[in-house]
Amino acid sequence: MENTRRKPEWLRIKLPNANDYANIKQYLKKNDLHTICESGNCPNQGECWGNGTATFMILGDICTRSCRFCAVKTGKPLPPDYNEPIKIAEAIKKLNLKHCVLTSVDRDDLPDGGASIWASTVNSIKAACPSTTIETLIPDFKFNRESLDKIIEAHPEVVSHNLETVKRLTPEIRNQAIYNRSLNVLEYLAKAGITTKSGIMLGIGETEKEIFETMDDLLKVGCKIMTIGQYLQPTKDNLVVEEYIHPSVFFKYEQIGKEKGFDFIESGALVRSSYHAEKHVCTH
Repeated sequence: MENTRRKPEWLRIKLPNANDYANIKQYLKKNDLHTICESGNCPNQGECWGNGTATFMILGDICTRSCRFCAVKTGKPLPPDYNEPIKIAEAIKKLNLKHCVLTSVDRDDLPDGGASIWASTVNSIKAACPSTTIETLIPDFKFNRESLDKIIEAHPEVVSHNLETVKRLTPEIRNQAIYNRSLNVLEYLAKAGITTKSGIMLGIGETEKEIFETMDDLLKVGCKIMTIGQYLQPTKDNLVVEEYIHPSVFFKYEQIGKEKGFDFIESGALVRSSYHAEKHVCTH
């Protein structure tokens, strides 16, 4: 079912700069690289690509899970490209990025969930671009501690793992994910001295009380950076939007989050996990 409700004025998306967009798109295609900007139909693609930045998606573009909110393809992934870490590092150097964000599809088909390639990618970027800061937006790796240790040892500046929604809605929205397991992942990382970050989407049936409880849950496990954005239905096959949240409500959540103790909280209709990610490094 597709949401045919008219989007409000505040959800107008900025169109990309045609030249910058074409240049980055051509470079990525030529080098067989993927971005979540494209695969996830991100509403900020125009702004970010217009500024010459992109969030790289490693380990292919086919996910082993099928979360109801996500536009990424689901199925049997291709074998990992073990040259990908070098290609990503070369792309970041070529595009002269000061800060980069890495994410991936879920690779439950791999013994370590792809953690070794994650670590190799971070290390390759550090070697090729020592002044570039790195955020990794990781899957839960089914809370495999050996996999998480590989991320910790690579030590990106920020490690993000999204709850995506409140506890009650998680079984319905996030295929194979468990709310408390995601909290355990964040806590394990934070206790190892990693700066952690998480995000949720609004407009899918959550209550205000549940949003505040989610904030508290994140703070309890040492997660001090949070993003809150509006869920937008990417295709007719995805979850339908129940409500478009007014900007004043997003602002209220941001203020309350700061009062609760988050070091940084980004809350707005078009906010996504990697939006303005460079700021989140600067806070630490």
